[in-house]
Amino acid sequence: MPYIHVQVSGPADDSLAARVAGQAVELTSRLLGKDPQLTAVVVDFIEPGRWFIAGRPLGGASPRSYHWMVSITDETNTKREKAAYLAAVHAAMRELLGEVAEHSYVHIADLRASAYGFGGLTQEYRYQHAG
Repeated sequence: MPYIHVQVSGPADDSLAARVAGQAVELTSRLLGKDPQLTAVVVDFIEPGRWFIAGRPLGGASPRSYHWMVSITDETNTKREKAAYLAAVHAAMRELLGEVAEHSYVHIADLRASAYGFGGLTQEYRYQHAG
């Protein structure tokens, strides 16, 4: 039941947002084993003049940048799975955006099952009451 929030430098582009969301669902399902039917994705675009690396805004000629945050339940994936996911996300974003700044980030947030959930129920509750 991951929640994925992707911020991308550049002007809003609905077609690109749909492709990023598609990659987010596919990679998270294939590499982290998460159910695509329970995956939510939000894609935001940030104007390059409002995206700073080393104190300088990205310019029109600069490579693009992104921040990809995925929230998952703690202890459901190994370090190896998460490392493969991080590498695959960066490769996918490079393919989607062209040149990307080295300072583009993937953040995998391992959240405690008792403090994370959907539909008003924690993941811990779901685990304890699985039939």
